[in-house]
Amino acid sequence: MNHDENEKEFPSTRAKGDEGEELAVELLKGKGFEIVERNYRYGKGEIDIIAKDTAKDFLVFIEVKSRKNLEFGEPEYAITQKKIKQIKKIAELYLYEKNIKEADCRFDVVAIQFGQSAKPQINYYENAFE
Repeated sequence: MNHDENEKEFPSTRAKGDEGEELAVELLKGKGFEIVERNYRYGKGEIDIIAKDTAKDFLVFIEVKSRKNLEFGEPEYAITQKKIKQIKKIAELYLYEKNIKEADCRFDVVAIQFGQSAKPQINYYENAFE
């Protein structure tokens, strides 16, 4: 698949996001993560992926950001303080809803850049914010 084909495959922002999340899931599974939940929603907010890092015994809330190009900057920079605050709030609600009282948790980020090459550039940030 070349870049032009990539661009044609993303008719909407949602489709691009879904493709990015699929790549993130593959990456996380390759790292030995157990995917617990995808697209956990509360109100208008969402956590893209919730997974267990079985090697380190962490429950991980993962934000995935995908971009077709750098027109609006690198995907990592789309994670604003407002977004971080929202993710933390939803994570707390998730823990409450699932009655999880004791768990080591962290927030990771997977940033995906669909660029000129056939293979997307994927950056993974463990413990991206606290």
